[in-house]
Amino acid sequence: MQLPSILQGESLTRLLQGIAVGAIASMVIGFGWGGWMLGGTAEKQSADNAKSAVIAVLAPICADNFQNANNATTNLENLKKETSYQQASFVEKGGWAILPGNDKSSSGVARACASILNDLK
Repeated sequence: MQLPSILQGESLTRLLQGIAVGAIASMVIGFGWGGWMLGGTAEKQSADNAKSAVIAVLAPICADNFQNANNATTNLENLKKETSYQQASFVEKGGWAILPGNDKSSSGVARACASILNDLK
């Protein structure tokens, strides 16, 4: 049985080179611009998204706890006097970021809570 001319000699070499270049180009385009990703990257991204969603839900509760606490006006003034990187610590120390059923606060929730409180007038 005789093979077609495309599978013989120099034609076979060009065919294999074309397949290799096409595969590499597909991977570069797919991973670079097509939105493809490896399983580990997808898991990390979904975990980050879940954490962000939880913080987005809990931060307003923290801000409400802050506003309903005794001396809320004074505490808000003191919070705004703190530097931006110390405000989350201020909220944590005040206990407003500790939500029911938890023993300690989350620094992410405290940061988001401080951000919400900074936007208040």
